[in-house]
Amino acid sequence: MTWKTMTYTGWGRVHDATGRVARPERMSHLQALEPLPAIGNCRSYGDACLNDGGDAVLMTRLDRILDLDLDAGEVEVEAGLPVGDLAKLLAPKGWLPAVMPGTGFATIGGCIANDVHGKNHHGVGSFGQHVLSIKLIQDGKPKTVTPKQVSLFKATVGGLGQTGIIASARLKLLPCEGDVITVTERRIDDLDSFFEALDGSRSTYTVGWIDATAKGASLGRGILEEAETAYGLVPKKPKSRKVPFDATGFALSSPVVRAFNAAYFRRIPESGQTRVKPISDFFFPLDKVHDWNRLYGKRGFHQFQCVVPVAGKDVLREMLEEISRAGLASPLAVLKRMGDGRGGYLSFPMEGYTLAVDFPNRGRAEALIGELEEMTAKAGGRIYFAKDATARAETVRAMYPDLKKFAEVANKIDPNHEFATDLVRRLRLREVS
Repeated sequence: MTWKTMTYTGWGRVHDATGRVARPERMSHLQALEPLPAIGNCRSYGDACLNDGGDAVLMTRLDRILDLDLDAGEVEVEAGLPVGDLAKLLAPKGWLPAVMPGTGFATIGGCIANDVHGKNHHGVGSFGQHVLSIKLIQDGKPKTVTPKQVSLFKATVGGLGQTGIIASARLKLLPCEGDVITVTERRIDDLDSFFEALDGSRSTYTVGWIDATAKGASLGRGILEEAETAYGLVPKKPKSRKVPFDATGFALSSPVVRAFNAAYFRRIPESGQTRVKPISDFFFPLDKVHDWNRLYGKRGFHQFQCVVPVAGKDVLREMLEEISRAGLASPLAVLKRMGDGRGGYLSFPMEGYTLAVDFPNRGRAEALIGELEEMTAKAGGRIYFAKDATARAETVRAMYPDLKKFAEVANKIDPNHEFATDLVRRLRLREVS
């Protein structure tokens, strides 16, 4: 097992951490370590995956498939396996991970620790609800946890790695028709129409792109994508591209973003269109552009993501008006309908609507995000820890009513807070009172 002193960042590249990082290659190596926070491919955007000034354990070499039962639709994998690699293996066999986030580079351990959601949350819930068992390493000792151990399971799923290192997991899979996906895209002219379209969709997978620069009667316009898996010839995939350097500020300036968004909206005919794609192109649309986070320049970027209950959806109109006035949004803005499924005490989802918007780290971006967070709290919603780099502890405590239950379990297991990360300390998530 190797150790290396390194500086690493979250995907947003706003915060970084420097410290020693261990890279185990076998479970025996992992069990030999002192309690440390675990990290994967660092695809959480802020500081959830950082431990500045301390040690950490990098899980990416623990990426093996331990057992595959196609008859039962179950798989057991090590925590460092990227969810996209698992999907690529399983889809031709008629199965998929039940829930997949927006990037295939997220590790299975990261998917559990953040209880990620996907484009089918309205139908199947969150990732943690399809986890059959988890092997945790606590002080060098393995412990298998199942949903029957309610408190520990709920503190682990969505628990940001605070109950121990997630070493492996057994997952219940979702049947799929094949390794391609049929995607129907149609224009949506305004926010009310978007809510109506999302509520009325009966598709397995649904996601909306929002033009966050639109104003007036066009506020909330965008493109709705509805999709179903299928079997057929896989279309030829375009070659992956790589962003070779940090872009200048002009690349995502307000005039450029407005022009891009207008063109992107009009690329869809008024009558809509249906296309067949490789599954990865739909589930992980940005993964084919490696290091796309460099488009935001050296200062990085923030993503604000909230979910608000159905009754509080009007606040999303106020948010989009504020975002449009600020002129800071990038082309990456997403609106989705969520069900009520969540796996853990600190899981993000609730029934309602989730809005995610990227902002270059410049100007008053952090002040704007602070205002959006306050609006979320007043609407009875919550923000997503996997995307956060700016929230205040006081704001977050009101959003997560089960925080005390989580902290009590985590503190009993880890009284010295050896698994804590920068985000956990910043938001004081381990404080009971």
